[in-house]
Amino acid sequence: MPHLDRFPIGLMSMALIIPLATAATPAPAGAGAAKPTVVLVHGAFAESSSWDGVVSRLLAEGYPVVAVANPLRGVKSDAGYVAGVLKSIKGPIVLGGHSYGGSVITNAADGNRNVKALVYVAAFAPETGESAIALTGRFPGSTLAPTLAPPVSLPSGGKDLYISQNRFPAQFAADVPAGQAKVMAATQRPVTEAALNEPSGAPAWKTIPSWFVFGERDRNIPPAAHSFMAKRAGAKETVEVKGASHVVMISHPAKVADLIDNAAGT
Repeated sequence: MPHLDRFPIGLMSMALIIPLATAATPAPAGAGAAKPTVVLVHGAFAESSSWDGVVSRLLAEGYPVVAVANPLRGVKSDAGYVAGVLKSIKGPIVLGGHSYGGSVITNAADGNRNVKALVYVAAFAPETGESAIALTGRFPGSTLAPTLAPPVSLPSGGKDLYISQNRFPAQFAADVPAGQAKVMAATQRPVTEAALNEPSGAPAWKTIPSWFVFGERDRNIPPAAHSFMAKRAGAKETVEVKGASHVVMISHPAKVADLIDNAAGT
C-alpha cells in the first residue's frame, strides 16, 4: 500500500473533500437525477421528525428529501419562509404538508413553476380568505379545542397554543404506541393562535395537481372536511386510511410515502 506522504498535497485534499461533498449533498433533481425533490412541511403541535418514517422510505427509493422546520408563526410569514426554501432547490419539486402545514404549502407554492405536485397529509387546503379554524368548524367532529392547554403569552402580545400533554395521545396520535405519543407530547412545537385564524392567500392547488391522504379517525380536522377539500381541489387521488389518527404519516408512513411516489409520477 502506498504511503500518504507520497501523494501531492493537492491530490490528498481532493481525495478527502470529494467523497464528503458527494455524501452530504444529494444530486439536485433536474440535474441528472431521475426523481424530484420531496419537500415536507410539518404542522402545528408537531416537528420535522414527524416525517421520519416517510423520509426513510423516500430516501430508500432514491428521492432527495427536505423536511422543513415550519416556524408556526403565521400563514403568510411561514409560507414566505418555505417559499425561500423552495427557491433554493433546483429542478422539479413535490411539496407535502401536514395539518396546518397544508395552509403553508397552499400559499408557499403559488407561482413556483418547479412545484409539480401538492400532497396534503391530513392537512388544510384553504381557499382564498379561509382560515384553519374556519375549515375545522365547517364540519362537526373536531375535539381539539377542549384539549388545548392554557395559552402562553408572547412578548409580541400574541399567544402560543399547545395541546395538554395528558390529552395529546388520544387527541393527536391515538394509533401511535403510547410511549411514542408521550414523547411527541413533550416535544410538540406550539402554533400561534393568530396563525390558525389567519386567512389564506391565493391557493396553489388551483394550478398545481394535488393528492390527499387522511385518517378515518382524525380528531383535529374532521374527515368530512378532508373529503370536502380534496373534492374542491380536484384531487388526483384521495386516500382515507381506516382507523388512522391525525398523524397518519407516523402511524402509516408506507401509505403516505406511496402516495407521494404516485404524485411524483415515477
